[in-house]
Amino acid sequence: MTPSVRTGRAVRKGRGRHPICWLSVIALLIISWITPIHAASVNGTLFPALDPANETGTVTIYSSLDTNLSMPLLEAFRAANPDIAISYVEMLTQDVYERVTTESDRSGATADLTISSAMDLQIKLANDGYAQPVVVPQKDLWPNWASWRNTAFALTFEPAVIVYHKPTFANTEPPHSRVELTKLLREQGDIYFGRVATYDIERAGLGYMFLAMDEKHDRNLWDLVSAMGSAGVKLYSNSSAILQRVAQGQFALGYNILGSYANHWVESHPELGIILPTDYTLVMSRIALVPRAAREPELGKRFLTFLMSEHGQEIMSRQVRLPALHPMVSGKNTFTQMSKTHGSRLRPIAVRPSLMVYLDQVKRARIVEKWNKALKSQ
Repeated sequence: MTPSVRTGRAVRKGRGRHPICWLSVIALLIISWITPIHAASVNGTLFPALDPANETGTVTIYSSLDTNLSMPLLEAFRAANPDIAISYVEMLTQDVYERVTTESDRSGATADLTISSAMDLQIKLANDGYAQPVVVPQKDLWPNWASWRNTAFALTFEPAVIVYHKPTFANTEPPHSRVELTKLLREQGDIYFGRVATYDIERAGLGYMFLAMDEKHDRNLWDLVSAMGSAGVKLYSNSSAILQRVAQGQFALGYNILGSYANHWVESHPELGIILPTDYTLVMSRIALVPRAAREPELGKRFLTFLMSEHGQEIMSRQVRLPALHPMVSGKNTFTQMSKTHGSRLRPIAVRPSLMVYLDQVKRARIVEKWNKALKSQ
């Protein structure tokens, strides 16, 4: 039950002039000031300014990142900017794209900042003129591949990994590369039949992008897909379903799983293991941009600057548990540490218009056809 709903009920009861009801109203008004106000899903969650007497505006954010996961970032920004309220609208990646384009085309105002894991859709917004250039102090510290024309900026460094059930591999090494995974499934397919999982590329945008990138980097990709098909691979539209089943031992392996989600699961499921493939490891990033039609573009720029700051990236890594990209932020969950440990095998997906090729329906249909054919080839 939200504070606004509770307040409404207290007012109705207050018609009897009971003093306790008025005290309840006052108490709930105080609560609504210090806690988020959950509105309808289309409007997201409003986080009031911590200093309402001097409030200067509200920054509106459309984001595919779960509101609860974002809380450490939102709280830190509010603490540093007590005069600013935040409207955080959590939505699916496709909805972020469609809402920005629709609102912008109608000559109306849209969000002040968008954050999305759909790299292709974010870069399409920037390429098609829906984003405005932003001068961010930290931009010069970013790797060359991690931004495009000062309009689209990578915020995270999230590898695609192999997850495995440790007890299953107690007496043998799990596969550390795609070649080893293919060999395992070819030679011991009966042992692992029905116990391997990956994304369903027809339902999971991230899974499709990872597979399309695999095709670019691995000439033997379709041998692996064929081997997975012969091993009765299970397909899912999200990471959680796969991670849960690997943790339980129902599955032995999960391929191309987003490492940031896997790291969350490992904290409470020690039976889960994570491998960054030794042949190459794809790395995706969540991308942020300030829309051209932003209602409060300066506030959007301020929030983006915070997200890219060393402090914001520390919070991203330590509390939100998404790998930070800032080169001055070190530790296990960072671009800096992964680069030292894994070096040139890391293949970050560049923030470039070339990503839009994966939105092409003809190319998509071709890859999906090859995928289905390879899965059924055995």
